[in-house]
Amino acid sequence: MSIILVTGGAGFIGSNIVARLAARSDIDVAVCDYFGAADDGKWRNLAKHPVMDFVEPAHLDGYLRDRAGAISAIVHMGAISATTETDVDLIVRTNQILTRRLWDWCANERIPFVYASSAATYGDGEHGFTDDNSFEALQKLRPLNAYGWSKYAFDLFAIRSAARGHMPPHWAGLKFFNVYGPNEQHKGGQKSVVAHMYPKAAAREPVTLFRSHNPNYSDGGQLRDFIYVKDCADVVEWLLTAERTAGIVNVGTGKARTFSDLAASLYAALGQSPNIQFVDTPVTIREKYQYFTEADMSRLRVLGYEKQFTPIEAGVADYVTRYLASEDPHA
Repeated sequence: MSIILVTGGAGFIGSNIVARLAARSDIDVAVCDYFGAADDGKWRNLAKHPVMDFVEPAHLDGYLRDRAGAISAIVHMGAISATTETDVDLIVRTNQILTRRLWDWCANERIPFVYASSAATYGDGEHGFTDDNSFEALQKLRPLNAYGWSKYAFDLFAIRSAARGHMPPHWAGLKFFNVYGPNEQHKGGQKSVVAHMYPKAAAREPVTLFRSHNPNYSDGGQLRDFIYVKDCADVVEWLLTAERTAGIVNVGTGKARTFSDLAASLYAALGQSPNIQFVDTPVTIREKYQYFTEADMSRLRVLGYEKQFTPIEAGVADYVTRYLASEDPHA
């Protein structure tokens, strides 16, 4: 039985990928992650799924050495993903250096490698949101924080390394846009807007959104490409099954929606009318606040991915009714 190793497999996106892969009978799934304290609840993200092996990140090199020949693919979701993290050395060690080690291992062992990039690599969107894989196009991007820069730095490495012939046989770097869905409870302040709004909406209290400080957008009219986490897991499974080299590819819906639309979808799932209050965008982030993100999804479509992405009305309804409103919100 072959093994697919998922790093960050107890995290938000990673655990949803584990759930999808563990449902298959033709593979075993191994997880590399830290779980923290029991009360943090991160372990619950995997409690419903048959994970066959666990490895602590500090022991990953030994695990790879011992399992060489048994591992058939690595899905690398492990990262410092908080955009507010200020320890850049930690970010570089985790998001850049570790990812490069895994890239080299997969290239040498000739197995597929899928890793998490980020839409944060696009910075303020000045150059658009098209996943052009040319080194020249990538060099123009200017991420706005250390997290985005670390992902950008590895994307540059991947493209240059692939051009020189040193690469896994099939690989993909996934630029996730605004992901929401089950198994994000442990993320605290980094949870999706849906997860933050739900407790107030469920208690029939007003939810708050940022007021617009741009005359081209109404309050709540700021636009984001919101994608349901189950769609992200589906893309990963397809890439592994299809054995396609995607290169660096966007993972969004291709359709930007407003924060007001998102809040309305939440209230609709609860059978309520929207109750939204607007507050000023904090001065500390106002200057660099993004009013529009939308993934260009043509590259993934050209590669052959045909499934339709879940609109926020259906995705939020599923998230609320099956998870947030249940006694056990974990997928």
